[in-house]
Amino acid sequence: MEYALTPILEMRQITKKFGNVIANDSISISVKKGSIHAIIGENGAGKTTLMNILYGLYNPDSGAILINGKPVIIKNPSDAIKKSIGMIHQHFKLIPIFTVTQNIALGSETRKSLIFVNEKSEEEHVRELSERYGLEINPRAFVSALPVSVQQRVEILKALYREAEVLILDEPTSLLTPQEIKEFFEILKVLQNQGKTIIFISHKLEEVLEISDEITVLRGGKVIGTLARKDATEQILANMMVGREVLFRPYKPSVVVGKPILQVQNLWGKDRFGKVIFKNISFEVREGEILGIIGVAGNGQTELALALAGIFPESSGKIFLDGKKISNLKNRSLRDLGIGYIPEDRQKEGLVLGFSVEENSFLGQHYNKPFSRNGLLDSDNIGTHAEKLVEEYDIRPPDTKLIAKNLSGGNQQKVILAREISRDTRLIIASQPTRGLDIGATEFVHSELIKARDEHRGVLLFSLSIEEVLLICTRIAVIYRGEIVGILDAYRTNEMEIGLLMLRGKENNVA
Repeated sequence: MEYALTPILEMRQITKKFGNVIANDSISISVKKGSIHAIIGENGAGKTTLMNILYGLYNPDSGAILINGKPVIIKNPSDAIKKSIGMIHQHFKLIPIFTVTQNIALGSETRKSLIFVNEKSEEEHVRELSERYGLEINPRAFVSALPVSVQQRVEILKALYREAEVLILDEPTSLLTPQEIKEFFEILKVLQNQGKTIIFISHKLEEVLEISDEITVLRGGKVIGTLARKDATEQILANMMVGREVLFRPYKPSVVVGKPILQVQNLWGKDRFGKVIFKNISFEVREGEILGIIGVAGNGQTELALALAGIFPESSGKIFLDGKKISNLKNRSLRDLGIGYIPEDRQKEGLVLGFSVEENSFLGQHYNKPFSRNGLLDSDNIGTHAEKLVEEYDIRPPDTKLIAKNLSGGNQQKVILAREISRDTRLIIASQPTRGLDIGATEFVHSELIKARDEHRGVLLFSLSIEEVLLICTRIAVIYRGEIVGILDAYRTNEMEIGLLMLRGKENNVA
C-alpha cells in the first residue's frame, strides 16, 4: 500500500520538563496517514515521553497536537482513544485470569442490561476483528495460557476494538523470536494495508529499516532528523542516535580458549512449591570464552542464573569452579570464591536505589579489606574506590554521592558492571545485562564483557536476544522448557536455527 502524502498526525514544538530536566525540547514530528513511522533514540532521548504525551499519559508544557490538520487537546488516555489513538506498551496491560474477549472488551463492554454483559456479542466481535486483520486467536482462551506473541495480538485487538486508526507500538519485538518477529511484521503490513497508521518505537535498527517508511531520530530531547527508509542505513542511524561514530564490529574471541572454569553437571531446580523449573542442566564455561544461554522468556533461564549465583533456593546436581565443588553454596561464599553476578533486574536485585553510587560500588564486599577495617567501614578507601570506578566506567553524572535511583538505566547498569567486573573474579554471570539499554549503553556493556573474556576470565551470558549472543558469544546453549536442547558453535549457526530451537526444542548436536 502506498501511504498518503498528507499527515494524519502532527506534534508541533512539544516541550516537556520534569523539574530542571528537559525531556522533550521543542519536538516536531509529522506522521503520514497509512505509514509506518519509526521513532528511535537512546535511553533518555525523549521518545517514550513524547508518546506518553500523544496518548494522554502526560500533558505537554507547551506545543500543539494536530490530527488530520485540526488542533486537538489530549488530557488523558480516554481522550486519545476517542480520537482513534491506541497504544501497545512494551509491558502488556492484560489480566492473566481473564479470557481474550474479557481483556479486549474491558471497559467497553456491550450489555444485555444494566447488570449483564453480552458475552456472545463481544466474542463474535473479537472473532470478526481477528479474521479481518489476520490476527488468529481464540476469543475464549485465558490470557495466562497464551505465549507472548499471542498476548501481543490481544493488545493490538484491544486497540482495534476501540477503533484505533493510529497505533503506537513501544518496543514490540523485545520478547519475540525471529520467527515470531517475521509473523508480527506480516501483521503490521496487513494493518497498514487496511489503512492503519503505525508509530514504531524500537532499539533494533535492522528491524526499523525493514518495516518503516520513515524514521525520526531523537537525541537529548531533540529531533536530530527524519529520514526516508531508502536514505537510511544502520550506521547512519546509529551515528545520529549517539552523536558519534558507532563501531559495528564482530565481537569474536581474540584469545585461545583455555581450561574449564565453571562445570555444571545434571543440575535440577524447583520453585518453593516443589515444581521443577529446570532439569538435567549440564555445560561448562572455559577460560577466555563467553557462553550464551538463550531461550524464550519463562523457560527456566532466570531461575538457572539465580541458582548458579547462589540465590535460587532449591537445586540439586554438581557445580564446580576451577575443579572445586561449590554446589549449594550461597551468594556470599560464591562471591568470595571469585564469581561476579550481574542480575536480571538492576533496580530490584543489583542496586539499593536509595543508596549513593559510592555505597552501591562496594556492596557484597563491605566486610572485606580495603572497605572494612576491624569491623568498621573505611570511608576513605570506599570514597577513593568509588571515584576510580566512576572515572574508569564513565558513570554520568560523575558524582559518587548521587542517589542511584536518580541515574539513567544505562548508568545504573554501569555501576553494577563496575562493581562486579573490577573485582578479582574468575567468572562473570551476566543475566540480560543489556535489557532496555540503548545502542550506546549496549555497546559499552558488550565491550566490558569482552574485556573480561580477553583477561582469560569466563563469562556466562543469559540473554533473550539472538543477535546479542551471535555477536559476542563463542558458544550458544539454547534452553527450552527448562532443559538445554542444544549447544551451538556461534561461528556455524544462525538466527533461524537458534530461533527454531527456542520455539520447538528440537534436539541438536552438541558442539
